[in-house]
Amino acid sequence: MQSVVRIEWPMEPPGSQRIKDTSICVPAATYHISSGSAGIPGSSEEIDYTIELKTVEDTSIIYFGNDWLAENRTSSHHMAERLCRRAPMLYVECPGIRAPQATARDLRKIWRKLSAALQPPRLLHGNLWHVTLPQIPFRKLPLVAKLNLIAGRLLLKRAMRKLGFHRVISWFVVPHPGALAGKLGEEFVVYYCIDDYASFPGMDAEAIQRLDDDLTRRADLVFASSARLVERKKNLARRLHFSPHGVDAELFGQAASADLPVAEGAARLRHPVIGFFGVLGAWIDIELLEYLAEQRPDWTFLLIGMTSTDPGRLPSLPNVVLPGPQPYRALPRWAKAFDVAIIPYRQNQQVLNASPLKLREYLATGKPVVTVRTPDVERFARHVRIADTREEFLRELESALGADDETSRRERMEAVAPLTWEARADEVWRKVEDAIGSGL
Repeated sequence: MQSVVRIEWPMEPPGSQRIKDTSICVPAATYHISSGSAGIPGSSEEIDYTIELKTVEDTSIIYFGNDWLAENRTSSHHMAERLCRRAPMLYVECPGIRAPQATARDLRKIWRKLSAALQPPRLLHGNLWHVTLPQIPFRKLPLVAKLNLIAGRLLLKRAMRKLGFHRVISWFVVPHPGALAGKLGEEFVVYYCIDDYASFPGMDAEAIQRLDDDLTRRADLVFASSARLVERKKNLARRLHFSPHGVDAELFGQAASADLPVAEGAARLRHPVIGFFGVLGAWIDIELLEYLAEQRPDWTFLLIGMTSTDPGRLPSLPNVVLPGPQPYRALPRWAKAFDVAIIPYRQNQQVLNASPLKLREYLATGKPVVTVRTPDVERFARHVRIADTREEFLRELESALGADDETSRRERMEAVAPLTWEARADEVWRKVEDAIGSGL
């Protein structure tokens, strides 16, 4: 990597013109320069100068992400786990992106998160610490934004002192704490955008989009996980890169192993099993799932994950199994029971701008995949079956059940084998190194 060397002259040599700072590129290293004549005409004085190498060495990361303990592991978690192997990291859990409802559940959650924000940094493992950011979620109230900024800055500066973080990169995966960008004495700001947050259900879309756009403008470097997000941000970002999701290919590849036992909750299900894992949220086409289950009552529909929307008639259908959320590392054991994996999304703005992580995880298991059409899905069109109507979805399921073979399974796994989270983190970190090294 090339690094910027900035030569700073502390004085103007007698009889000379003013000397501007000079930048040259040299290999990253430690340079020891002794005082002496600078070789400037008319100068007989010794001039001290310093060389500053801009590198990522000795930097730490303040990483603004979502709920660390969430069962649904997102790109936020996967990238943090890999980046903390490259630099010490403080993972800042950032509640409050969604305006709370006047429910006992939301009120308990607010109290729990505010209480957690008073705690000092907690070591998770190795180079990774965790804190919760104090956030008042009622953004429309006067002075709330300023209070959040003051409280957040105080908490994080205190945590940085405690952990001995001096040279810092701030790394945002969510937009709502973006007002802190540049307020922590950091040397560099990254916005790693993995979703169109403003299109999420329950959001104040106008406010979240404003925060997202502002952070995109302020960041030194922006990554976006889908081609549509890149297109939306290209006129806002100073420096922008396409960075699609990775996959834990080794973990999900276990589903193809004869030695891996099927999860206990799926071991005695009637086949064929049509499987899904993820959140059953507002972006899931519940009516499509109902249609499929009713059209094929002799198939089992195994839908794994938390339900955060009205599930309609699904719980009452005898061939639908809803085991709830399962530990992330146990998902290959559940996926082993699948005969076909499905992505039954609604066609809305959130989905069209997304890069579905589960698509890569499904392919890593080797299982056939039937999915609705999205721009990101079409990148894998050779390896999945794409449906545009519910009738077509059903036909593609029947075809997938009748036409799978070992060669197809191997090709699906090979399609995502190079797309690991380790490879993605390496690429992203190199781009950060290059940007910092070039002085941008």
